[in-house]
Amino acid sequence: MPIDAAALATVDEVLGATVTDGRSPGAAWGVVVDGALVHTGAAGTIDVTDPAAAPGPRTPFRIASMTKSFTAALVLALRDDGALRLDDPVAAYVPEATALRPPTDDAPLLTVRHLLCMHGGLPSDDPWADRHLDLADADLRNEIAWGTWFASTPGTTFTYSNLGYALLGQVVRGVTGRSCQDEVTRRLLRPLGMHDTVWTIEPGRPDVAVGHRSVDGVWERDEPAPLGDGAIAPMGGLWSTVEDLARWVAFFLDAFPARDGADAGPLRRATRREMQTVWNASGLTVAPCPGCDTPRAVADGYGAGLRVQDDAHTGRVVTHSGGLPGFGSNMRWAPERGVGLVALGNSTYAPMASRTRDTFDALAHRGQLPAARPVPVVPEVAGRAVVLVGLLNDWSDEQADELFADNVALDESYARRRAQAAALIAATGPLLAQRVVADDRAHVTVHAEGPNGWARVEMQVHPLLSPRIQWYEAEVVPRPW
Repeated sequence: MPIDAAALATVDEVLGATVTDGRSPGAAWGVVVDGALVHTGAAGTIDVTDPAAAPGPRTPFRIASMTKSFTAALVLALRDDGALRLDDPVAAYVPEATALRPPTDDAPLLTVRHLLCMHGGLPSDDPWADRHLDLADADLRNEIAWGTWFASTPGTTFTYSNLGYALLGQVVRGVTGRSCQDEVTRRLLRPLGMHDTVWTIEPGRPDVAVGHRSVDGVWERDEPAPLGDGAIAPMGGLWSTVEDLARWVAFFLDAFPARDGADAGPLRRATRREMQTVWNASGLTVAPCPGCDTPRAVADGYGAGLRVQDDAHTGRVVTHSGGLPGFGSNMRWAPERGVGLVALGNSTYAPMASRTRDTFDALAHRGQLPAARPVPVVPEVAGRAVVLVGLLNDWSDEQADELFADNVALDESYARRRAQAAALIAATGPLLAQRVVADDRAHVTVHAEGPNGWARVEMQVHPLLSPRIQWYEAEVVPRPW
């Protein structure tokens, strides 16, 4: 089911409430479906001193920690080039990191992989890091040379660290001789046409969203002005727009499904999928879900610069938030459904993450969320499934030997299987396969129709070539559609 006008109205309703309920002076958002920005919306103002100055799809907002996905993508591009290895010690690229002493003697060396997936044990540091984006490279390296405090031993738990991503920026400099910011711009932003995504904004530019904070219920411009570019900026320094971020979300959605053919773009599809898998589990949340029949259960983890959530109501979701003094942002997409959201606000830690989550929930509750894209069916496996239906209609031990792996007759005798097939056909009449649906390349379900009813036939092939059926199950079911 595509996104229709009613679904877009739901998006505008939920995300627009960020302004109407007083959580941000302004907000802008966009909907991405199958690689295209299909809808944009906005509410409020970019500056409370000029209420008529409305945000739009090309209004720059600071996106804060959403920047981490760009830094992670660059590091993995360098990995793909063979320029670095993820399991190398950080000190191999940043000599000052030899001073980092984890809290226990049995700790592993701090690696690039640890930093990418928030497994390095460095403390959570949003309040401190948010005010030090413009720290000079030399000053950051001097601080690292003095050593750092650790919250836990590397490799033992999830701890969100901005300093870790600043260190990744220094890894990039150690590998390339250039700043992380320049390399992100050269290797990712420009090839993707993200020309409005930048590390610095010209002072006084009138079309830029101004950061705000609430003081006793009154919106005030956040002072001082947003910090400029610097050594900690690889964790959260980018400015971007709804239009540009839609390109970024579409780039990640395009990695699915895995397929043959051209693999264009500045980062391989396989690497983009790798970023969207859990490298480091961060917890399970069970909480009430308004409008849902069951509580919300979410298994949360961190990939490379992206959060990955398995949500009981909306399926797998990939996301990342951003929050800095004056700004809050979020991008969220469902790889299996081909749909994503971008939402930007201009207040300190504007709750755009909870609002995009609420939007997905509302779409699901109202039956407006696109269905998961079907898994491609492998013709050879589909052919085996059709032959299996024919075998159930008219059992032959010789044909069974040709179709099944050698475990099948050992798991249950052909005599019992023949009797079960006869009982099935007695209930439905001779079956004709009508639809084959894949769970994966080896596991399919056949919906088969007979003159007296329907049957569901599920099967899985073994891992060897040429694939033979190692397991199947058949049962009478109501009409499946």
